[in-house]
Amino acid sequence: MRTKIKYTDEPLGEIKIVSDFLPSPAELAFREESVKVTISLSKKSIEFFKAEASKHHTQYQRMIRQLLDMYADAQSDQRTRRSTGRAKKQAAG
Repeated sequence: MRTKIKYTDEPLGEIKIVSDFLPSPAELAFREESVKVTISLSKKSIEFFKAEASKHHTQYQRMIRQLLDMYADAQSDQRTRRSTGRAKKQAAG
């Protein structure tokens, strides 16, 4: 049996208001547009992702999708830096 909490009428002390830092429900419900594709992957790769997904309590397809998105973002960043670097060299020359 739990003991009851006894509330008293004591002063709370200094109260600090904390700004709202949590995302809105709309932000939490956001889903990036996706396209379904059929792809053949090696058995070794699928077994790896399934094992890792199981350890982290997630879906292996989600892990693969995130890996591909990260790769695409990194390559886009490199392409932007390369094209910007070339433009600067040509302007200086």
